[in-house]
Amino acid sequence: MRNSIRRYGILALVLIAFGGLTACSPEVGSKEWCADLKEKPKGDWSANEAADFAKHCVL
Repeated sequence: MRNSIRRYGILALVLIAFGGLTACSPEVGSKEWCADLKEKPKGDWSANEAADFAKHCVL
């Protein structure tokens, strides 16, 4: 019983932490996202970020 409570507690903390991290990032293609990516060094961009930037922020 005690182990299951501990497991559920850890699972709840992980879900809350994950939700908090994903809730703070702006939506891809939004003005905020484009501004954030412009500030990020281009060497740190992923291929998906570069493609999305070209699609939503340049064109």
